[in-house]
Amino acid sequence: MIKYNLQMFADGENQNQSVRSYTKEFKDFIEAVFGARAYFRDFFVNDEIEALDGVSNGATAFSVKTSDIPVVVGEYSKDANTGMGTGTGKSSRFGNRTEVIYKDIDVPYTWGYTFHEGLDRHTVNNDLDSAVADRLELQANAKMSKFDKQHGKFISANAGKSIAGGVKVTKDNVVDVFNELSKHFTNIGAVGVKKAKVTPDVYNAIIDTGLATTAKGADINISDNVITKFKGFAIEEIPDALFQTKEVIYAYVEHCAKAFAGIETARTIESEDFDGLALQGAGKCGEYIPKDNAKAVAKVTVTGA
Repeated sequence: MIKYNLQMFADGENQNQSVRSYTKEFKDFIEAVFGARAYFRDFFVNDEIEALDGVSNGATAFSVKTSDIPVVVGEYSKDANTGMGTGTGKSSRFGNRTEVIYKDIDVPYTWGYTFHEGLDRHTVNNDLDSAVADRLELQANAKMSKFDKQHGKFISANAGKSIAGGVKVTKDNVVDVFNELSKHFTNIGAVGVKKAKVTPDVYNAIIDTGLATTAKGADINISDNVITKFKGFAIEEIPDALFQTKEVIYAYVEHCAKAFAGIETARTIESEDFDGLALQGAGKCGEYIPKDNAKAVAKVTVTGA
């Protein structure tokens, strides 16, 4: 039996072969759908997921260079013997020099997915090529639900600040909660656009406070139940299911982390069990956030149901 190298067929020009690879096509679907649909896309760099096709079986996704050396702010010296006079070759008017050293950090894949479908020529009721393309797009869309849940879990696990919202965040305490969030991001010197993903209950609590009105210059439309900004945070209402248990708000500075997906397999192969094609796929995914950036991630917890 001939063993085919699937990468030979990554361009899709292998209609006469028993195995066809669609890793590149599925990669493109994943990237496009993520950019359009993922709830937490703004948490990651450029609102994107880095998708790689034809990845190996290794556990490491990629390596990043990072540095834990803080920026030192000093004053320029004008002393006669600093960098000059007796200090020539022994000192600098710029102050002490800090050596910058970058470390290589291996970032692992942490979770994965598969799919396995069958397209029988006698029952599919469609052109096989069209059916394959349609199913790959639908699979990419279906994977967004898993991405969203995993990314919500990742944000929760890496939140550098947890704020107690009481039994429940309501119109009576939502201002206090956002005041705490605002104070935290101010105190850590966070730079960038602040986002807050909230549950439907929290979203309605913000609107029901009556504090956000057009008369006060707020970005709100009561008729359509829409508010876009509150206490310096861009607000977005997302489903309860994307939060971990007893968590109701995820706040962060946008683009502070990286998401990635490795497309190991996306192929069709003639089936021996029926007259048609088996559509199979598998991949590995993960996320990464620098330790310092985790300080710019916060969550609000509640004690009630």
